[in-house]
This record gives sequence, structure tokens and C-alpha cells, in this order.
Amino acid sequence: QVQLVESGGGSVQAGGSLRLTCAASGDTIFGRCMGWFRQGSGNVREGVAYIDDRGRVINEDSVKGRFTISRDGAKNTVYLQMDSLLPEDSGMYYCAANRQPSNCGPRPQKSLFGAWGQGTEVTVSS
Repeated sequence: QVQLVESGGGSVQAGGSLRLTCAASGDTIFGRCMGWFRQGSGNVREGVAYIDDRGRVINEDSVKGRFTISRDGAKNTVYLQMDSLLPEDSGMYYCAANRQPSNCGPRPQKSLFGAWGQGTEVTVSS
């Protein structure tokens, strides 16, 4: 059972950058699809980006070209580099790991992910 802890959130002006970190413990992230989700004012947790064990990345349309998900197996850590931030990017960002080792598939669903962090807050001002 893997535990996830996010960090790196904060307050930034529009156009700025943040790098979120998801530190895993208790189990390896090897073989797992890893994802970042966010929950804004709409109270819906939506997917942001995903990465499988082979480094294959899926980005949601809203963040394509601006966010980059990556993983470092040696550090058991996943990152989300967030550039050109917009106010609508504001929200609580969550890291997640799939329930069992597997690929992400073409369109990952929230149900795939069984381990979640507590979130890190991102606020982007105009």
C-alpha cells in the first residue's frame, strides 16, 4: 500500500510557475499509473495529467503545452511542472496512484486510482 504526500503548492501570479511534488512511501511506484488531479470551485475532481511506468504521458486538454508530468523511480516521486499558470488553474491538486500495477490506458478514470494524497493548494491570481 502506497502513501502519497503532495507539496509545492502556493500562491502565484498568472503566468508564473510552480512545481508540485508527490512523494510516495510504503511501496514503490514502479509499474503504477500515476496521475495528478485537481479540484477547483466546481467541487469536481478532474484529471490533469497521467504517466505510466514506461513514461507515456497523457495530458488533459486544459493543460496541454503548459504542464509537464514526470516521474523519478529512483526517488519514488512524481512531479507536475506547471508553467504559464492561469487563474482557472487554481484549486487543490492531488496525486494518485493506481490500485495495482498497470498501464494508464488511453483515458484514465478516477476509479483506476486507489491511493490518493491529501492535496496541495494552488492559487493563481490575475
